Amino acid sequence: MKKIFFLLFVFLFSFVGFAQEDEVKVKEKALRASKNFTWEGNKNLSENNFIEAEVDYRKAIAKSPENVAAPYNLGNAYYNNETYSEAFGRFKEAGESASSKTDKHRAYHNMGNVFMKRKDYAKAVEAYKEALRNDPKDEETRYNLALAKELLKKDEQNKDKNDEKKDDQNQQDKKDQNQDQDKDGDKKDQNQDQDKDGDKKDQKDQDQDQKDKGDEGDKGDEKKDENKEGDGDQKQEQKKKPEEGNEPREQKQPRPDQLSKQQVENLLRAMQNAEKQVQEKIDAKKVKGVKVKNEKDW
Repeated sequence: MKKIFFLLFVFLFSFVGFAQEDEVKVKEKALRASKNFTWEGNKNLSENNFIEAEVDYRKAIAKSPENVAAPYNLGNAYYNNETYSEAFGRFKEAGESASSKTDKHRAYHNMGNVFMKRKDYAKAVEAYKEALRNDPKDEETRYNLALAKELLKKDEQNKDKNDEKKDDQNQQDKKDQNQDQDKDGDKKDQNQDQDKDGDKKDQKDQDQDQKDKGDEGDKGDEKKDENKEGDGDQKQEQKKKPEEGNEPREQKQPRPDQLSKQQVENLLRAMQNAEKQVQEKIDAKKVKGVKVKNEKDW
């Protein structure tokens, strides 16, 4: 029984060993194939066959994720072709799959270069710092880090200046807006003053019209007074004529074609009285004069 168990254990151990050996062989075989595609890609890229090189690099990446050179070289191809978004993705892939510090350093260094092209200096600083953690002696990375820091400082200063200019512009806009509102208020007040002046002018015109109407009324009253005086004189004359021309009731009747002496005297006396009344009326008008119209001095 023990022998059977021992043989079974040896068999299983051998089977696992063979399986692991086969898996290693498969990985090694895939890695060799990936490196071959990488080599083909490098060749096509050197011959300026970018499309064929891109195809070879993609095949190499698909064959083995352990081949860090494939995504790194493809990232370089994208970077030289100024396709920076694609380049960053491939550099990041190479940095995450790299097992050696040397490969990590190169991947993060090139990621920093992509950020510099994008003028994203803050992320470039972080990428260069990560590259120096894997290779502190690399002078090129150190130089790029110092440059990224300097550009970041200037960028922040320019941003502060732009913010100040923006604030000044906002304040100026508010000031201009307030001035425009003040001008609108002044115009409104001016229009109100003009309306008031117009109302005063209309009132003055109304007063003048009423005054003119009053003067016309005075003239009408004057004419009425004159008419009344004329009517009174005529009535008085009519009343006086019968009194002055009364004949005695006992006077004899003359002939139809001849006036009596008394009738002649009565006619003369009546004519003299009429002339006297007319002369007195003319003299009264001369003494009375013309009515004066008063005007207000506005």
